[in-house]
Amino acid sequence: MNSTIKGTLFVALGASSYGMLASFVKMAYQQGFTTAEVTVSQYVFAIICLFVINLFIKNTQIATKKNILKLVISGTSMGFTSVLYYLCVKYINASIAVVLLMQSVWIGVLIEAFINKKVPSFAKLVAVGFVLLGTLLATNIFSDVITYDFKGFLFGFLAAVSFSITLYSTNSVAKYLNPFKRSFFMLLGGACIVFIFAMLTQLLPTYFNFNLVGSEFIAVKPFDTSILYTWGILLSVFGTILPPILLNKGFPLIGVGLGSIVSAVELPVSVAFAFLFLQEQVLFSQWIGIVIILGAVLLINWNLISRK
Repeated sequence: MNSTIKGTLFVALGASSYGMLASFVKMAYQQGFTTAEVTVSQYVFAIICLFVINLFIKNTQIATKKNILKLVISGTSMGFTSVLYYLCVKYINASIAVVLLMQSVWIGVLIEAFINKKVPSFAKLVAVGFVLLGTLLATNIFSDVITYDFKGFLFGFLAAVSFSITLYSTNSVAKYLNPFKRSFFMLLGGACIVFIFAMLTQLLPTYFNFNLVGSEFIAVKPFDTSILYTWGILLSVFGTILPPILLNKGFPLIGVGLGSIVSAVELPVSVAFAFLFLQEQVLFSQWIGIVIILGAVLLINWNLISRK
């Protein structure tokens, strides 16, 4: 099989895996599971799997204490992304939550400009405008057909900021290490954030009657361990284990430009899943907005594709 086709399939499958997450989380909520239970179960299973995988992989590169610390710290953004995104899904439709997460496209442009101390190109600025226009249409923000919750939008935007930081960290910290080892240490950092969140919102209030956050975010109920072998497995496989493996295999074959465009398939996949499995209403204008956002991703990465 042609390497470009193979790489495209890997990236598309990896991005599609991410696209399924919001619907899975929404269905877990419908069965009475909490945000703390959902996030903890995802990280527990993923850490165990990656630990076992690393035992069977020959690692010729040695991870220094300094790089391990960097990976763990950078991995905290993964934990924040999970918590914030799953809180977002709690308040608004899954099909809208993924659109908010895709704001990482233009946030990434700003981060790149800040780090390089260079004004983005005209094409990127135009693309950012298209992303924002597409977002207004895709979220159907001016319609009275769909009800909104401001907290959902806030958590969704913060999740996009955190996800942008995660993407930057993934492409810049200890790149010489095996991707499985890098993912393992980053997961440990993410697990720290998830565990703190679970302690504050469920474990301390339930078992010690100790509240440090607003009552709206607190779930006073024993931790339901059944999620570890139900939704936890699905969320771990499709949200934490498969995507890094598939994306790390695909990106080197097709390059960053084409890879970024193919990975944008996460957006329509997520909306389609929400429509099919959650029966969420998706208007025609929202699909137009999604197409505009995908076009903006193409525009942002056009130079890289042309160069390749």
